[in-house]
Amino acid sequence: MQKISRRQAYHTEAKKLIAIALPILLAQVAQNSMGLVDTIMAGRVSAADMAAISVGASIWFPLVLFGHGLLLALPPTISYLNGSGKRNRIAHQVRQGIWIVIGSCIPLGLLIYHSDIVILSMNMEPKLADITIRYLHAMLFGLPAYLLMINFRCLNDGIAKTKPAMVITLFGLLLNIPLNYIFIYGKLGLPAFGAVGCGIATAIVNWVMCLMMIAYSKYARNQRDLNVFEGIIEKPNFATLSKLLRLGFPIAVALCCEVALFALTSLFLSPLGTNMVASHQIALNTSSFIFMLPMSLGMAATILVGQRLGEGSPAKAKLVSYSALMVGLSLTVITALITVVLREQIAMIFVKDANVIAMAGSLLILAALYQFSDTVQVVSGGVLRGYKDTQAILYITLFCYWVIGMPVGYTLAMTDLIMPHLGAKGFWIGFVVSLTAAALLLVYRMHKIQAQTDDVLLTKLENLK
Repeated sequence: MQKISRRQAYHTEAKKLIAIALPILLAQVAQNSMGLVDTIMAGRVSAADMAAISVGASIWFPLVLFGHGLLLALPPTISYLNGSGKRNRIAHQVRQGIWIVIGSCIPLGLLIYHSDIVILSMNMEPKLADITIRYLHAMLFGLPAYLLMINFRCLNDGIAKTKPAMVITLFGLLLNIPLNYIFIYGKLGLPAFGAVGCGIATAIVNWVMCLMMIAYSKYARNQRDLNVFEGIIEKPNFATLSKLLRLGFPIAVALCCEVALFALTSLFLSPLGTNMVASHQIALNTSSFIFMLPMSLGMAATILVGQRLGEGSPAKAKLVSYSALMVGLSLTVITALITVVLREQIAMIFVKDANVIAMAGSLLILAALYQFSDTVQVVSGGVLRGYKDTQAILYITLFCYWVIGMPVGYTLAMTDLIMPHLGAKGFWIGFVVSLTAAALLLVYRMHKIQAQTDDVLLTKLENLK
């Protein structure tokens, strides 16, 4: 009976996790599809316009993800307050989040605005440099809207309402297509802006999604008792901001470092030829797409773990943790099998060159292996965020990516120290090694935090006797 009830408990938590994770996944797919639509539509103008979006994105995403990461302190904080019956304190966290948006927009905006310094130092073609700079300047107008939208999305995620973000992001994708058409190709009497038109369209879409998210948060019945918009202009509370930044800063740095790792890998491979870079990019794009599955599950785990801890139930928080890992690994078996079996067909979606397809196929086998470690590390990282243990995530990921992954990958890919250099394969072996180390260390940390939580609970119970 005990085994059956335990199995049922895992099944119940797994269903809750999937219900929260699925809308997050669809929202992520829609968000990433906007970039894909931009690339395809700009590519019809010229190769320079398409390349400008690629170069611009390599500057835009690390910076914006830093601001996004700072705000990811909100979901575990809000879910804990929601679970502990302290919903009256949620509004304060959201209002202080607005100050994080304002505070991060200023330095991030200045870095994006002055990105021409970096772009002009890269010795790229003058036309490409000019388009990239103007594209980033257009995108800049949407920066405050994007971060403000994330602030209110974190409010909804924190109370386990993930469907609004899904619906709003899907609407944003649908709006992005006609706006791109108007601004890229010069319709309705407007000049043809090319890739810069993508930046204008994205900025407008960000403001529309931001206003929709704020409107939902204001008028949704499930949030009326929060009174977020009563006295929305609130003075900065440095105690609250300090707590949020202590949680969010490690997440922000970890996100930046992860993006930088993959960006640097592409730069190192560039002297080895376009076929090598293309095959690496195919494996990277495929992995990034599949990664949205465990990432969504990790975000759902953050919400539910925080909620269970708020309810004063560390046993249920532990149950959520292992349910998330079980669901994640079950899905990974399927995605890894698809990646291996259909590796050539996947590569053929991107290119027609037989050599690139063969090279990408061999990398996709490593990418399939990489998915298991990646799932464990992102889900256990999500669990640790639920426990508000974000510094450990930062230290572990920095160590595994940059002390283990990059040196191992570079040595195997670019040097003959251990064996004849392997090119892109070497870096992918480095990814597998570093992510496996990260997965093991994060799971160990998760065990340790859960044991500490149990010890605290036992101490409290002893004191009550």
